[in-house]
This record gives sequence, C-alpha cells and structure tokens, in this order.
Amino acid sequence: MTAATATTTDIFRPALHYSAGSTWLNDPNGLIHHDGVYHLYYQNNPLDSVWGNLSWGHATSADLLTWTERPVAISCDEKEDIFSGSIVFDRHNTSGFGQDGTAPLVAIYTSAFKAASGLEGIQAQSLAYSLDGGYTWTKHTGNPVLNRNSAEFRDPKVIRYSGPAGDYWVMVAVEAKDFQVVLYKSHDLKSWEYLSTFGPANATGGVWECPDLFPLPLDGDPNNVQWVLIVNLNPGGPNLGSAGQYFVGDFDGTTFSSATTVTEGHQDSERLREYRWLDWGRDYYAAVSFADVPDNRKLTIAWMNNWEYANSIPTSPWRSPMSLVRELTLQTVDGEAHLIQQPAGDWAALEAPVANFSLPETAISQGTTILDGAAGTVQRIDVSWTPGTAEEFGVVVRGEGGQGTRIGVRPAEGTLVVDRRESGQTDFRETFASIDTAPIRLMDGHYKLTVFVDRCSVEVFAQGGQVTMTELIFPSPTSKDVSVYALGGSVTINSLHISQYA
Repeated sequence: MTAATATTTDIFRPALHYSAGSTWLNDPNGLIHHDGVYHLYYQNNPLDSVWGNLSWGHATSADLLTWTERPVAISCDEKEDIFSGSIVFDRHNTSGFGQDGTAPLVAIYTSAFKAASGLEGIQAQSLAYSLDGGYTWTKHTGNPVLNRNSAEFRDPKVIRYSGPAGDYWVMVAVEAKDFQVVLYKSHDLKSWEYLSTFGPANATGGVWECPDLFPLPLDGDPNNVQWVLIVNLNPGGPNLGSAGQYFVGDFDGTTFSSATTVTEGHQDSERLREYRWLDWGRDYYAAVSFADVPDNRKLTIAWMNNWEYANSIPTSPWRSPMSLVRELTLQTVDGEAHLIQQPAGDWAALEAPVANFSLPETAISQGTTILDGAAGTVQRIDVSWTPGTAEEFGVVVRGEGGQGTRIGVRPAEGTLVVDRRESGQTDFRETFASIDTAPIRLMDGHYKLTVFVDRCSVEVFAQGGQVTMTELIFPSPTSKDVSVYALGGSVTINSLHISQYA
C-alpha cells in the first residue's frame, strides 16, 4: 500500500503516513537503507487488525514519503512469535551467512517462544538472514543466539562500534520490567559477551522497550561527538500512556554514561517534565533509527498509536499508521545538548501539483476566524506568531462548526497545547479525548510551528523541531476548515502558509 493512494471509502487512511493495507501493525523494526532503498519492517499481525500472531511486515521507499507494502518478511510459526529487533548489513560476512560473494543482511529479533519450542514463556534473541536485499529471509538453525532465561528480555538494536576499545557489533536490548538497558558485544553476531547495564533512570512509569544507541556530532562539530540512548516506555509518558525518552552522554565501547539523568532509580513524578522526551504527544512510540543512511544522517520513525487505546481506534480493515520519518540532530539549547527533530524527505517535490494558501502579516483579535480558501484534509501548515496580549493563540485544523483539533500556545505558561477533545470520534475509548501539553520557549521573539495534518493525525514540530507533539484524530470527512484564534487578547501572525497535499 503506497501511503499516497488512500481510497475515498476509507476516510481515515493516511495520505502522508504509512499504513498496512488490511492488517494490524505496531513497532517499527529492522530499519535500514540498502542498495538505494529504505526498508521499513514492523510488528505485524498478518491475519487480523488487532495485536497477535506477531511477524515482521515490510514496506519499502525510495524517498521516505511514499511506501510500498511488501509480503510479510519473517513469519511467526508454531514455536515463536517474531518480536521487535533490528537489521545490519554484514558487509564483511562476519556471521558466515554470506554465499558466493554476496554479503548478507542479518536480522536480530526477539523470539517470544511458545510451548512447541520447549522454551515457552522465554524471550531470547535470534537471527535470520537475507541474500536478496531484504525481501526473503532464512531463520538461523542455531537460534536463539542469546538467552538470559528471562520472560522480558527483548528488542535488540545492533550497531557496529569502532573506537579505542576495538571494532565489533554492539547490541542494546532491555530487561523490560527491570527498567534496564543491557549491552552485549559480538564479533560474529552469533556469540555474545555481556558488557554492561544502564538504568533504571528518569522515566520508569512503565516497562522499558525498543532501545537505540547512536553517536551524533554536537552542533555539527565532528570533533565533539556525543552518544544518544533512546528508551521507549509504556505507560508513563508525559501526557499518559506510551512515549519515548532519551539520554545524552558517552559510550566507550563498554558502558553508556548519561549526562542528562535527572533521577537515578525510579522516577520522581513531580519531575516528569524535566526528562528528555522524543515527543510530548500521545501517539509516538517505539521510535528507532535507520541503519546505513547516506551521509551518516540519523533518521527515525515511530508507531503512531498508544497502548491506552491501540486495539480500539476506528479504522478498518487496517489499524495503526507510522509517523513521518524524522531527521535528528544534536544541538546546544540553553547550554545543554538536546535532540532537534525535523521531517525528512523532499517535501517541496510534493507541493508543485497541489494548492497552496498564504496569509501575510495579520493582527488577530479575540475570537476564532475561519480562513477562506484554506480548507483541506491533508496539509502542511507553517505559521509564525509574535505574541501580544492573548492568553492563548493558535490554529484549529480539521474543523467544522464547533469541532476541530486546537493547536495553540500559552505564552505565560510557556506551554504548547494540542486539544483533541472535539476532534471527531473520541468515544471508542474513554482515555482518548485529551488536552495535551508540552513546554515551549520563545525564540527570537516568535513562536513557530510546522503542523502536518493527515486524515487521522496531526504532527507538530515547534520552534524548529525543539519540541514535537504527535496525536491521532478521527474527524468527519466533511471537517476541513482551518481557523486561527486568539483568547483573552490579540496576537500577530507574522506569516502563515498552507500546502495542500490531497
């Protein structure tokens, strides 16, 4: 299923985001760029539109914006479900899986063992390999390759480490209920040696899952490289439910040391907003990065859903989309290293054949104003404000009458707000209707947002990607209005531009 080919009968099928054609999906897995193609694998139930029968679904893209669904890559069987993991290009055939000069792609995944395996209830790490560029896979006959006899040991992300300590593969995985990231090393992807453990630290309000570890230059300086450790957790997010946090520090080939830990051990709920969050919305989970991206760019994608209501969202026959792909950089903000996230892909290439709307500098007084000529269901909105006397100001998207999704700023509070209480269908689960907030700081006297509106979602990139919020919405197909508003005073819109994608 190509992301840009939604049918008119499927009112929530996204145009800008990937979704499986007729089945369930959740966590992205095995992300890699290989032979000019981006491969997105993901947790998939090939038999139904709810969680279960977990296998690796597969989609490919050349541009990160349009995706083509492929056949299921690695299937569950009578012995195991195929849980999350990663893929590496074993270019030097360290694993020995290569044949006739062809180096293999190797998938490292969690086997969730069933009764027929003799290891029922155990989660351990296994291998599969591909010799045709990632389209067909063979499971390793020696699986599992790493077994801690644990029921909660999962989600291996493997990277190639090269530094003073040597040159080898490093695996980061989790002991989910212990809030620990465990690190191992290997020279052949088959035999693994324990290195160290990180955690508990910062947010521990739910199980830890889907870790990732990678280096990034701070402020683009190749002589000042720092390491980022991503840890997703469920529940325990800043606005309830599933979320992802990150730590910035150093990795010496054995141990990850965090420079951004706020609380060691279990979390202090009063300090939850001090932790580093990948996204402050309800629907950005299991984010991990692509391997082998050209120019060493760091690209991530996440599951756009929340375990609070994941199996109940009103889509059919498919359930759950992926987020947009994001490019990460590490920049100094207020004297500290923070991740900056921007949408990846050539968006300008999508704008040419579709309509656009622009608003010049405009003063907005108390109230809500519908923008004539701006209506749409799939849009990119770029807007900048200079705050005035208004207590809150912003935009309302996918609006109709009194309904819509409100995205605004409260300057006195330093808060970004996404209010989806009147966004459309919300009664499928009582935890869905929400007003969610994130901290936002004034930059050069302005507040700037880029908002991607799709048929069932909004993704907000604030202040150049310093803050992001991702939320599912399920509006009526006739809810198309875009409005601007100000509460308790006035505000100046410096500029507003809307690109219509569908």
